[in-house]
Parts: sequence; C-alpha cells; structure tokens
Amino acid sequence: MSFSWPWALTALLAVPLLLAIRWWLNRRRKRAAVTVSSVALIRAALPGRTSWRRRLPALLFLAGLLALGGALARPQATMSIPSNSTSILLAIDVSGSMCSTDVQPNRFSVATDAARQFVEKQQDGTRIGLVAFSGISGLLVSPTTDKGALLDAIGTLRTARGTAIGQAILTSIDAIAENNPRVAATGVELSAPGQLGDFEPDTIVVLTDGSNTTGVDPVIAATQAAARKIRVYTIGFGTTTPAPMVCTADQIGGDSPFVGGRGWGGGRGSGRNQEIDEDALTQVADTTGGRYFRAEDADQLVDVLTDLPREFNLREQRVEVTFWFVLGASVLVVSGVGLSLWWNRVPARRRD
Repeated sequence: MSFSWPWALTALLAVPLLLAIRWWLNRRRKRAAVTVSSVALIRAALPGRTSWRRRLPALLFLAGLLALGGALARPQATMSIPSNSTSILLAIDVSGSMCSTDVQPNRFSVATDAARQFVEKQQDGTRIGLVAFSGISGLLVSPTTDKGALLDAIGTLRTARGTAIGQAILTSIDAIAENNPRVAATGVELSAPGQLGDFEPDTIVVLTDGSNTTGVDPVIAATQAAARKIRVYTIGFGTTTPAPMVCTADQIGGDSPFVGGRGWGGGRGSGRNQEIDEDALTQVADTTGGRYFRAEDADQLVDVLTDLPREFNLREQRVEVTFWFVLGASVLVVSGVGLSLWWNRVPARRRD
C-alpha cells in the first residue's frame, strides 16, 4: 500500500484530538456533577442500555473518520490486472541440435507443433511476434494479431548452425521497442533483482534445447530486458540422454550442420551441443522477473506454452483505491450515527 499524498495522513490526528476533547469534557462534567442522595433513582430514570450499545456507535464513527483520513492521502494498491496490450515475442531455437530424436520424431517437429498450438490458443487481439535463432537471430514476424501470418512463418523454419540465445533476446527487445516507446528509451538503469517494480505488458518467451555458443551472453542480454521492465520466460526443451540427430529434408536450411558430409540424417551429434544450460536460462528468467521451465517431451512442452498466458497476460500495476476508502468511511459513519439515533430514540407514549 502506498499513498500519492502521504502528507494528507496528518488528517488522522483528528481522531485522537476528538478523543482528547471527549476526555476533557467528561472530566469537566464530573467536576460540575450534582450530589444526589440516591443513585438508584438516577439509574431508574436512565434508558436501559448495555455498555456495548453506548460505545459501538462512537467506535464506528471514529473508524469512519480514520478511513476518510486515509482516503485523503489517495491510497494505491499494487494489483495484477489483465493487460490488453500485450506483445509476446516467441523466440525459437532452430540450431542443428533440434534434430535430436530423444523426443520423437525429433525436437524440431515437436517444438514447431507446440508453437502452432501456442499461437492458435491465444486470445484474439493478442500481438505475437516470431524470432528464429541459430548462430544468428532474425525477426520473422513483427508483433501482429494475424495468426495466419505467424503459422505460415512457423512452417518456414529451418535448422542451421550455432545457438545465439543472447542475440535472440536482444532481437526480441528491438521488436518490442518498435511498438512500445517506453522500451525504446535509452539510458535506463537496471533495478536490483527482485525490485523491478511495474513491468511492461510485453513479454519474451525463449524456447531452446542447448546452450549459448556465439554472440552476446544471455545473462548480459537479460540485463537489457530487465532495465526496460520486460520479463523473459525461458524453456529448456529435451532430455539429458544424447540421441541421433535426424531431420527431414524440409527441416534443413542452407547452413545446417547436416548439409554436406553426412546428408540429412543419421548423425550422432555432439552430446555437449545437446545439453541445456539450465543455470544460464534460470538466471535470465530470474534477472527479468520471469520463470524458467523444463520440458522433456511433447506433452510437457505443450502444457508449458499453454499455461504461460496465465502469467504474462497479467501485469503489476498501482491502482488508486480512494473510492473504496471513501465508501467504507461512509458506511461506518452512517452506521454509527444511525445506531446512535435508533438506540436513543424516545419511545412513543400510548394513548389511553
């Protein structure tokens, strides 16, 4: 809870001031009290009220004044609210290790199928962009609501050499900056981890099966995303068991490691190239306020991509809640005054 006008909280001093005035009046009244011979007669003349009936209206009234004093300071609460301006940049690894058959028929086929399902299940109006990366990264589709263009682009993905995870993050940031001028701002300083404050509605999702082999370090790229309040969610895809790398002819690009000496399939590949750098992916996610996920088969990958929108379609935002303070104050004050009038009403006399 924070306040836009914290100095207005001085209005809360009215409550202890009223209590002090009441105490002073009671003390003065006692000094001016008239001595009577029978207290029983006075008690009989007073209307029968229990102690809580005497105190409850006053307590409600004072609580209402406290709430009203808080409202004057314009309180704000940090809430997760739906974002209707989200841009999601999906960065897909198309390195040669995606031909590994530890996930049948191979990682590449499963990843592209999951990416199609991810696009198809997004709400209409959600802007999605597509980045493909191997030794270099490239923006295939700028953030768009055209699902057909995205699905067509996914169908054109081809494998190539290298894995540039950091460069893919930077490419995604540039694509977001084209539509969000706040992200394009330069000279911003990185906040301390865990103290990123309000996030931009834009999000980057990196799907990879290996470790960075070229270009900028992924953690350095993550600091750039964090400085611009962009969350990066990372997904490590594949098992820890090395398997033959086999891609079909239409999955191989001109720079694929399978072009030339060994044809288009059957290679054992390097076990090192098939290892996921979970430490780096976790650090990227932690630095930017995102999360790291591990998926070892097709079902797990689909589940991760399907559940992700529940997290990044919400954004943290400070919302002013003055109205609710005023409403609560009104209810408390009216209740206190109403109960006081009701319990102190004079009973109507019966007519003979």
